[in-house]
Amino acid sequence: MTSPRSVPFFELGFRPFFLGAAVFAPLAIVLWILSLRIDLELAFRYDAQSWHVHEMLFGYGSAVLTGFLLTAVPNWTNRPPLSGWALIVLFAVWVLGRVAMITPLPPLVAIVCEGLFLPMVLGVMAREVIAGRNWRNMAVLIPVSLFTLANIGFHVETLTEGYAATTIRLGFAALIFLLMLIGGRITPAFTRNWMIQKGVEPKPPMMNRFDGVCLVSGLISLLAWVFLPEWTGTGVVLLLSATLHLMRLARWGGWRTRVNPILFALHVYYAMIPVGLAAIALGVFDPAYATAGLHVIGIGAIGGMTLAVMMRASMGHTGRPLVSDIRLTLALTCIIAAVIARFLWASFPDIDWMLDLAALFWIAAFGLFIIRIGPWMFKPRLS
Repeated sequence: MTSPRSVPFFELGFRPFFLGAAVFAPLAIVLWILSLRIDLELAFRYDAQSWHVHEMLFGYGSAVLTGFLLTAVPNWTNRPPLSGWALIVLFAVWVLGRVAMITPLPPLVAIVCEGLFLPMVLGVMAREVIAGRNWRNMAVLIPVSLFTLANIGFHVETLTEGYAATTIRLGFAALIFLLMLIGGRITPAFTRNWMIQKGVEPKPPMMNRFDGVCLVSGLISLLAWVFLPEWTGTGVVLLLSATLHLMRLARWGGWRTRVNPILFALHVYYAMIPVGLAAIALGVFDPAYATAGLHVIGIGAIGGMTLAVMMRASMGHTGRPLVSDIRLTLALTCIIAAVIARFLWASFPDIDWMLDLAALFWIAAFGLFIIRIGPWMFKPRLS
């Protein structure tokens, strides 16, 4: 009898969770658009808008985050990765959460089913980091904990207040800070390695105090936005943080990586963080800017960076060369097109077809990922 541990799909966390996220991302958008355009009656947990926001943040976002952490943490701790039955159970709980959010289960049952996943992930991560005495990466557990609390709080706030405004912002803030922390570590590191290989100068600086200042400013501005979204001071600190992160990005010299589409994409999508923060800052004075800014971050920064990381990690961990082809480059370009279309619809809501166009580009991006990389997830790593 074949052991699940020997099945390639369940030998490392990126395989089920990256593919699951890539399948779910377009499916969730299709269901949401159909609910808007043809009044498709689905048993959404809460209203369709709340379901859409929740599933993009805590459905898609949690899957990509888990796939990345389950793959990265063994490298940080020198401990064996989660695989076999343990990985199957964890993935099944994530799938159960997605089903619970779209079936007419009793509220308490649905909330328990959906809310179980992230605490399990947090427990696995904490166990591995502590057992491996990898104290340097304990900081990652803080935003993951906030993300977990935001998901639980989403259900409580929706049931008590009707709409989970505060916990949605908290969920966004946790993911944005994770991008600042992890994306701000891997992007210059990958860039530096590529520049060494190609003999390109000057190389990005190693992480230093300026990066720490950027992270602290990002944390302060995001917390201000979560709890004081309409305060003028929040707009000021958001603009300051956006400026610092643009400076941080410029120090990495990403424009020199444009011949490497996947690496260049990390720089482009990281730029969506300060652009989005600046738009949210303007949203203190005009809510339309805040909506546009959230989608610049949601589609561009979160969607784009996670798609690029999924591509790169899938290539590396399946033994493929870190080289893009026309399909993957087109997928990365589709994310940019989706950002532009969604931003225009937020700015000019009368142009209703812009929303459908943004959805089409988003679906195309993940469809291309599934077609190109999906089959690798079921095959053994190339020697």
